[in-house]
Amino acid sequence: MLLASDDWFQIGFRLFLALLVGCSIGLNRQKGGRPAGMRTFMLVSMGSALFVMIPLQAEGDSLFATTNALSRTIQGVTTGVGFIGAGLILQVSPGESANPKVKGLTTAASVWISAGLGAAIGCGLWQTALMAGFLTLVTLSGVKRLSRVIEFRVSHADEKNIFASSDTDDEF
Repeated sequence: MLLASDDWFQIGFRLFLALLVGCSIGLNRQKGGRPAGMRTFMLVSMGSALFVMIPLQAEGDSLFATTNALSRTIQGVTTGVGFIGAGLILQVSPGESANPKVKGLTTAASVWISAGLGAAIGCGLWQTALMAGFLTLVTLSGVKRLSRVIEFRVSHADEKNIFASSDTDDEF
């Protein structure tokens, strides 16, 4: 669990992998014209990895103290990234609207998960982070298409039900 401060390969591998994972999610968001792009996601992911690696490299601490520091560090990263995400969320409805429109929730959630992926990589759980990163990209890319297909089918099913129900209404 501990990371030696002179293990340059592990340090470089973890930071570089965190950059790559953040880059892949950021590229997905940037292609869609979202407010946070590739650089933001790369920095959030690598920053999270860096912050969790610090207590893992602290020399002279007991394993318990390092684990305690790691837990507090992860909590701090999660909270700090929450503030970044909150800055990405906008309500764009005019005044007191019955149907408020909120934009940026998916980007904010993507920043949050990017930090989690970076933290996992920083802790040495890079296999978990790669799997979660893949699932994140599938969610960001594929679920939107799937929801469009479902909405299309539901709207056409509603139209068929409207025509069918109008026939039965005439009977009463």
